[in-house]
Amino acid sequence: MASDGEAPKGAQTLLNGLALVRLVADGVRDVPTLQERTGLRRSTLYRLVQTLRGEGYLRDTPHGLSLGPTLIELGFGALSSNPLASVAGAHLQALADEVRDTVHLAVEDHGSVLYLVKIPGQRGAEMRSRVGQRMPLTRTGIGKALLLDARERWVERWRAEGPADEAAASPSARRAGEAAEEDFVARMEHYRAGGYSYDMEENEPGIRCVAAPVRDGSDAIVGAVSISATAPYMPAERMRELVPRVQGAAADISAEMGYRGRRR
Repeated sequence: MASDGEAPKGAQTLLNGLALVRLVADGVRDVPTLQERTGLRRSTLYRLVQTLRGEGYLRDTPHGLSLGPTLIELGFGALSSNPLASVAGAHLQALADEVRDTVHLAVEDHGSVLYLVKIPGQRGAEMRSRVGQRMPLTRTGIGKALLLDARERWVERWRAEGPADEAAASPSARRAGEAAEEDFVARMEHYRAGGYSYDMEENEPGIRCVAAPVRDGSDAIVGAVSISATAPYMPAERMRELVPRVQGAAADISAEMGYRGRRR
């Protein structure tokens, strides 16, 4: 962010504008809060906000500033440009029609889950997930599927996505945290061996998920597919039954992405 003594031009101006867009995306709705968060001079801030409004990156709503139509257009363009989303479409729809539950397609992006596709279920409560939303890797079934090959990252991601004040916790709380970490690693080893993963209401109370990875021609995990539903529709027995279904859909998508290995 530029200091008050710097002229708002060139690359720094671009970075300042992008920072404003990010803050609005994170929920900041008024100019005074933007100024407080960025430290920009009032005149510089107003000039940038006015430019972003004029170009459609920001807009005014009854509740304050919001992302504008240009960003919405660019966002959908970015999603549609990912070949995985277009390749997977028909397979995801077939899976959703078969199971009648919410189906997701996601990738890992900057250390988190990024949803590319969501097909809402035909029963139960609506999931809070949405296309373009980010979720933690280690607390979601689809995130765990994305991590199956990355054993060396399991503990690092678990700790990064855990409570921020863990170091200051009591000895008993730290022991509980260590036990939870060990349990997570053990479950990931089990999931890795089976080629699938679960979310047992770890990310959202009452929501369970079965997921499997998607691979490309290099055998790398490039995405993951999941089936999600409220707990009453996801007893343990049904979750087991859904494993081969979600793996089958993921394998079909993988084949179109150039993967020629066996179904894992």
